[in-house]
Amino acid sequence: METIVYILLILTSVVGLAFIVERGLALRWKKVVPPEIESAIAACQSPADVAMLDRVCQQHASPLGRLLLLAISRLNWPKEENADALQTRARHEIVRLERGLVVLEIIVGIAPLLGLVGTIIGMMATFENVGQAGLSDASKLASGIALILKATLIGLLIAIPALISWTYYSKKVEMFAVEMETLCDEFMRRQYRDGKQ
Repeated sequence: METIVYILLILTSVVGLAFIVERGLALRWKKVVPPEIESAIAACQSPADVAMLDRVCQQHASPLGRLLLLAISRLNWPKEENADALQTRARHEIVRLERGLVVLEIIVGIAPLLGLVGTIIGMMATFENVGQAGLSDASKLASGIALILKATLIGLLIAIPALISWTYYSKKVEMFAVEMETLCDEFMRRQYRDGKQ
């Protein structure tokens, strides 16, 4: 039974590490908000510059690029309708950025609990042995307790990096959301400033 808990802890650590690395690669600033698109937004001062921004967004596939391509494709719509469509798509992009963070959140919760289960199972086995053999060898009891506490330690060592990563990536997604909203708003204001409503 204790072996099963250790196998589950190893699986939890492997899954956690995989998601930490995958989200680390996916949530790079250049991948979500490419500087080329930021520069193109700054250069897009009039409706004549929209074709250039469209080209840059297609060359640099990213959440920001996809939002701007949607806004560009609907510039003939009224501003309010375009903004609503953009907001709906932005929510989808944020959900895509948050993909995998729920797994890290679950690992933060279950890793210490698995460690605790392993400790309890180990203590039950150790005290059962003590009950059968008596307290003739205290060193055996001490080494048994030291061994079973390792499960709790392993659970905590898995949960701590998962918690740090989950918190960091969640805050990073919030920062991306604010930055993308700011850049899209800047683009929309410029395109609709000439009285287009």
